[in-house]
Amino acid sequence: MCGLFGSLGNALKFPQFRDTFNELTHRGPDDTRIIQPNGEVTLGFHRLAIMDTSHAGDQPFKDQERAVWLLCNGEVYNYPALYEQYKTTYTFQSHSDCEPILPLYRQFGIAETARRLDAEFALLIWDGEKQKMFAVRDPIGIRPLFYGHSKLDGKIMFASEAKVLSEMCDEVTPFPPGHYYDGDGNFVSYRNITEVKKFTTDSHEKVLTEIRDRLIEGVRKRLVADVPVGYLLSGGLDSSLVCGIAAHVLKKPLVTFSVGLNKNPIDLPYAKKVADFIKSDHHEVYFTEEDTLAVVRDVIWHLETWDITTIRASIGMYLVCKYIHEKTKIKVVLTGEVSDEIFGYKYTDFAPNGPEFQKESVKRVDELYMYDVLRADRCISAHSLEARVPFADLDFVEYCMSIPAEMKMNTTGMGKYILRKAFDGMNILPDEILWREKAAFSDAVGHSMVDTLKAYGENNISDAEMANAQNKYPHGTPFTKESLWYRNVFEEFYPGRSGMIKDFWMPNKSWEGCNVNDPSARVLSNYGKSGV
Repeated sequence: MCGLFGSLGNALKFPQFRDTFNELTHRGPDDTRIIQPNGEVTLGFHRLAIMDTSHAGDQPFKDQERAVWLLCNGEVYNYPALYEQYKTTYTFQSHSDCEPILPLYRQFGIAETARRLDAEFALLIWDGEKQKMFAVRDPIGIRPLFYGHSKLDGKIMFASEAKVLSEMCDEVTPFPPGHYYDGDGNFVSYRNITEVKKFTTDSHEKVLTEIRDRLIEGVRKRLVADVPVGYLLSGGLDSSLVCGIAAHVLKKPLVTFSVGLNKNPIDLPYAKKVADFIKSDHHEVYFTEEDTLAVVRDVIWHLETWDITTIRASIGMYLVCKYIHEKTKIKVVLTGEVSDEIFGYKYTDFAPNGPEFQKESVKRVDELYMYDVLRADRCISAHSLEARVPFADLDFVEYCMSIPAEMKMNTTGMGKYILRKAFDGMNILPDEILWREKAAFSDAVGHSMVDTLKAYGENNISDAEMANAQNKYPHGTPFTKESLWYRNVFEEFYPGRSGMIKDFWMPNKSWEGCNVNDPSARVLSNYGKSGV
């Protein structure tokens, strides 16, 4: 998880620039560089060294024959093919997976470069010959990117996190996933990952095969790193599948991590069963209710959000990543995000029909960059680690979005049935895990964590403050004392920036059974065995 910055204007004219830019140091503590290729344009990079950890891999990269510079926060999974393609026509200075973007850009320009990358990435290119700055973000928004316009000269600025731009720009906006900035003020869509031009007509068995093969490949390509790799293992289906597949592919023990409250953690015993089954070097990380309250402010500062679900679900992840950073040499972690948005949540059991399920899935995948993907990026990068997300593999997502919704809906009494069935009989997970009901992560670390957060809000936010919430915060108005607490903290750090998040993550209230006042699946009538 590196941290990048780019400005068409001279950012060094801001007295606070270096201090503000250094608020990204957690994303890349291994090397920091600020350059001005023409004395005006400003490029900055904090590097987390993952591929080619030598100084040859430090950024910005420069095309040795042209005045073109590259900054890329990402992992490019088709880099071996790109190296092979350009090794006779381009002189590489490193073995970094990102450097091949330069000859790709040289040959095809920014639009085709964006389309040809199989990657989780956010990148900037300063083309000194064209006197233009280009920017691109991956189709799901796995890597963060924001933009704004300088208060000094109105010129565009980009950064990995909004906090870098807040003092220098009047408005700060998330860069839209699947788009590139063309250097002339336009944001152009190059790949809409949720747009289904034609639903697959594959048979049921073929669909299961495609899910299995594409997810295995999504995991396989994310196992390559020049640093130690670890795995977040919650004990739920998605992270367990990632770990089971990785163990199956590598044929050697993994290093796995699970997290839970020191009393009544729901998922820890299930994570231990997976770890024993795949024979991983497993670490259980415990935290207390006091730890929960102690990290809320830090979590919100890193997340740059006021959303209830995101903040709740971040606490356990933030603490387990803190443990990994402090206690191990691991720098890359694989996670299980993005599965829910494709195959369904507990609340999508209430979807009235296939078109409604599909519409909801499209909405959730399109908004991942504001919620689950944001959570994973910030909790992991806060501790100088890199996240890799196999369920976000572009080929996998594109195919799974094309599966008719009727095949993904819960018609069997078991959510994510086709995902589970795709791996049935492979012996990569215990059956009791493969066919276990889902528990929401913010509850699964222990129900009392959410109860602690709610109680703190009730005890520290007055009725008068709550009554004034609509007037104080007309956008994304807090509707519980817990959410007002979070919003107050957010506004301390990012006053007036609430528009970076569209709305609260909540079930689709228009569906029967989903008109609830809390985002936790615990309040749904079909929660069932999820909490045991």
